[in-house]
Amino acid sequence: MAGAAVCEPLAEGILDPAAVARRAVEHGVDLVVVGPEAPLVAGVADAVRKRGIACFGPSAAAAQLEGSKAFAKEIMASAGVPTALAHVCRTLEEVTDALDAFGAPYVVKDDGLAAGKGVVVTENRMQAVAHAAQCLNRIAEYPTAGQDGSRPPTVVVEEYLDGPEVSLFCVTDGSTVVPLAPAQDFKRVGEDDSGPNTGGMGAYSPLDWAPPGLVDEVVQRVAQPTVDQMRHRGTPFVGLLYVGLALTSRGTRVVEFNARFGDPETQVVLARLKTPLGGLLHAAASGTLDQIAPLRWSPDYAVTVVVAAKGYPEAPRKCVLIEMGSSQDDEAYTLHAGTKIGSNGMLVSAGGRVLSVVATGADLTQARERAYRAVDRITMQGSHYRRDIALAALQGVVRVPTVL
Repeated sequence: MAGAAVCEPLAEGILDPAAVARRAVEHGVDLVVVGPEAPLVAGVADAVRKRGIACFGPSAAAAQLEGSKAFAKEIMASAGVPTALAHVCRTLEEVTDALDAFGAPYVVKDDGLAAGKGVVVTENRMQAVAHAAQCLNRIAEYPTAGQDGSRPPTVVVEEYLDGPEVSLFCVTDGSTVVPLAPAQDFKRVGEDDSGPNTGGMGAYSPLDWAPPGLVDEVVQRVAQPTVDQMRHRGTPFVGLLYVGLALTSRGTRVVEFNARFGDPETQVVLARLKTPLGGLLHAAASGTLDQIAPLRWSPDYAVTVVVAAKGYPEAPRKCVLIEMGSSQDDEAYTLHAGTKIGSNGMLVSAGGRVLSVVATGADLTQARERAYRAVDRITMQGSHYRRDIALAALQGVVRVPTVL
């Protein structure tokens, strides 16, 4: 359902830390969970904690792990976390030097928040330079904690990482790290990984092809050292540490950190989690994560497919009528990501990624079939979605490179 149908919207907006904290006090809230990245970077979690309320979500300072890719690289270097080689660039001359040093495919990342669309991976050098120029010249659309506007904009140019990507969510109270189940998402807008990057067009879990011991390796080599480093700096990270990984020919490498649950992977991971989520998040917020029982998981497979608006990701068309067909599958359901009730009282689109259809099944084939059947019952003029979510895994063609 659209958000306004199930809860009371915050009139002041979620980027106003004082307003969020005040509303939590007024309603006698026991736990605040800050979902999006922009409120975290704006300091909402700090304001809530100052009012004595447990909060799941990192402080503004700790949220810089997502708010600044340059900062994340600094933390990874200090913690000894394996990641791509990178140059932090403040001028186009530095960008072109870095591009020439790494060679194609070129990877250029906006240093700040960009709603999942700040990364360009391309064989075209001119396209890479153009994206860097746009990042260096743009006026930030999101608040960035700890900045007064005096710091010059930066972009991060990285070496390209080969191999399949994996997403791993880690819940932490600033000391203890509890990993969730890994998932794989699909960032490119088009099938066969074509077109520009997006916030994610679909995902699935579990990953039968993932190497044994991958989760333990990531916790030991990535998540725990990062959490420890943040605590040692006096900015403990409490909340959800998303670790985006590439399984390369040189071993596991970190692609990026996020500071919150991210869709579409969250949909498939939580669809399989049997442990009550509220208790897990409260334990992290209250510093008692080391006391919880091992997490329980469903053996089912889960697949989610994102239905996007016409023109997404460049210029999504909004206010398009959405018609939802009746569902015959109890195992499939639709989550609203970018919808609203229009002036005519009908459901319409209000964003780029409009709906996320989630389905579970006894195996990957059944989960995919249920998800796509549900997608096919949705009518929204000009909408598009990928038909190949989890297809490579189903066909057994996902290959993890042999570590050199």
